[in-house]
Amino acid sequence: QVQLAESGGGLVQPGGSLRLSCAASRSAFGFSGYDMGWYRQAPGKQRELVAMLRSDGRTSYAEFVKGRFTVFRDNTKNTVYLQMNSLEPEDTATYYCYGRGIAIEFWGQGTQVAVSS
Repeated sequence: QVQLAESGGGLVQPGGSLRLSCAASRSAFGFSGYDMGWYRQAPGKQRELVAMLRSDGRTSYAEFVKGRFTVFRDNTKNTVYLQMNSLEPEDTATYYCYGRGIAIEFWGQGTQVAVSS
């Protein structure tokens, strides 16, 4: 079973930046073959996809983060990142790391991001 641990959340002012990290456990053999991504869930709302980075390098982003967020990975560290720039109050949510392989998917516990002045 692959375990994911997110870090990097916190409180930031509007217009600021944060970088989230998601480290997969040692059991994540073949990490480079997994599609990895980030979802978020704001209070009272459904969980939504933010960004996805496929094992072949293709990326996809939600419209509301295009041009502001970047997803990237370091397969040598079994880690995927989400660089978030130009943060807005609407980006306040719990951010979850997500991974999927063949017949398997896994989630992190989430890290909270609050954007407020």
